[in-house]
Amino acid sequence: MAMFSRESIEARERGTLAPYALLSCDTRGRRHDEPQDPFRTAYQRDRDRIIHSTAFRRLEYKTQVFVFHEGDYYRTRLTHSIEVSQIARSMAATLGLNGDFVEALALAHDLGHPPFGHAGGAVLQARMAQHGGFEHNVQGLRIVDRLENRYPSFRGLNLTFEVREAILKHGPAAAQGGAPEFLPEQPPFLETLLVDVADSIAYCHHDVDDGLRSGILELEQLAAGVPLAGRCLADARRAWPRADARQLRMAMINNVVKRSIADLVTTSARRLADPSLGGAREARRRGGLIAFSEEMARSQAELQEYLLRNFYRHHRVVRMMDKAQRLLEALFDAYTARPELLPPMFQRWAEEEGVPRTVCDYLAGMTDRYAEQDYRQLFDPTERA
Repeated sequence: MAMFSRESIEARERGTLAPYALLSCDTRGRRHDEPQDPFRTAYQRDRDRIIHSTAFRRLEYKTQVFVFHEGDYYRTRLTHSIEVSQIARSMAATLGLNGDFVEALALAHDLGHPPFGHAGGAVLQARMAQHGGFEHNVQGLRIVDRLENRYPSFRGLNLTFEVREAILKHGPAAAQGGAPEFLPEQPPFLETLLVDVADSIAYCHHDVDDGLRSGILELEQLAAGVPLAGRCLADARRAWPRADARQLRMAMINNVVKRSIADLVTTSARRLADPSLGGAREARRRGGLIAFSEEMARSQAELQEYLLRNFYRHHRVVRMMDKAQRLLEALFDAYTARPELLPPMFQRWAEEEGVPRTVCDYLAGMTDRYAEQDYRQLFDPTERA
């Protein structure tokens, strides 16, 4: 029976990946020296450490749009991360990019988000404005570098330089300031850009699904308001004339995702065909290589604008987020005023990091339901502490 070592997997990467792809054997390494794994590449090892981390498990009960108690079928940060990973890996395989690196970043890209989605992030940004700030990419890097506590010989997960840099540089407004270690003047690797687009495809289209499932969005109104959705719904009706409303909804969403991925892959492959691109570190300097066509970029922007107007700003969603913000504000203010209310481990952490940053770390690591439980224990006199 054949057994593939790390060296044989690295050799296979060199033989099968595109010239502009990141190769596992070319990593700049880890902060703390460790023996290499005999069977896994560096990025496979990073992926596994991320999956087994405490922060990754907590994503199961962190909000995407709907707070966990709104229903069992809405997306969470965990299911979103898995969907991003699936989309990104599929596109990476087609474009000849490093799928293991893409998977590691896709699973890690939301680790730094606090509870209650963007509402929770807004609270921590405001409260930390005078204490070094808060940004979820920076918090994600802080988690994998410092806050995870699994190994006796070092803090954090000791991920590779490239995955750590990608966590920081993920997203269109990636936070790079104050991190000279990660070459802020250089754009992200192509794999990082691919995960950015996969993230956008995943959240837009599963938010459409959640919005329709919740009744906040209506299928016919969506089709009328977003031409891409209208075309995809028409395609679904032609292909499945006897489909019921639920099947039509799913078929329309699948068509949108398929069209988005096909456009991204086709457009990017055409741009990546330039023989002068060279290796991964040269290709990252070019910019604009992983992108939609102009027409699809407009369609994606139309969809995002429709969701903003009709879903994210809907009074049911706004009410949920307003309650969540007030809850987190109360917790932050109570713990910074009286840090002795913090669990003992965080009281010790405050001696090293200062009270505001410690409170921020504590709250950012909470799940939605833990934050609600903590609030009741702190402010409800009938709740046991």
